[in-house]
Amino acid sequence: MGGRLVTAEHRRIKTAEDLAEGAAWLAQAEPRFRPVLERTSPLPLRLKPPGFRGLIEIIISQQVSVASANAIRERAEVAGLYQPQLVLAAGQDGLRAAGFSRPKARYAEALAAADLDYEALETLDDADAIARLCALPGIGPWTAQVYVMFCMGRADAFPPGDLALQVAAQHVFDLADRPKPEVLDEMSQAWSPWRSVAARALFAYYRVIKQREGL
Repeated sequence: MGGRLVTAEHRRIKTAEDLAEGAAWLAQAEPRFRPVLERTSPLPLRLKPPGFRGLIEIIISQQVSVASANAIRERAEVAGLYQPQLVLAAGQDGLRAAGFSRPKARYAEALAAADLDYEALETLDDADAIARLCALPGIGPWTAQVYVMFCMGRADAFPPGDLALQVAAQHVFDLADRPKPEVLDEMSQAWSPWRSVAARALFAYYRVIKQREGL
């Protein structure tokens, strides 16, 4: 399967300095982010391990609270479910015992059997990496976008379907309603090439306004 290769214009966020550069650009490009950044800086890197483990952790996070996801991750750690061969050995019963829902257990097994080339994924641009991930069972745009943003460290990824980002954006931009994914996606185009910094700022702001984590 082909794809466009990553070029120098595809920035990566690896350090606090990278985030600071992006935050400075964002505050200049969209002044309404300035008070958000003042309340949330320094933004956390929030990087996750690339590869199978990182993707499994994001699958665990799908449509559950942060507390529930953390509890399942801990049980998965104890059960050794962050290696493909051990996921396949555990099967549905082992995964369910660790707290995976029935669909997520299927997705985890499918991912373990897929033998995805994570190193090759790193060579693709964001759109092609997301498309390749979305071709796998149980991985939709949100999961793929979060993987590209936090596991691959890409600077211009943004998951507009995320509820916490929608709620935070509604507050920041004084919108009458929570923006639908397609509306938030359109809004985020103005924050390119640092949309991943905008996402971090909005996640952090969600915590400020709701007093709980959004991802």
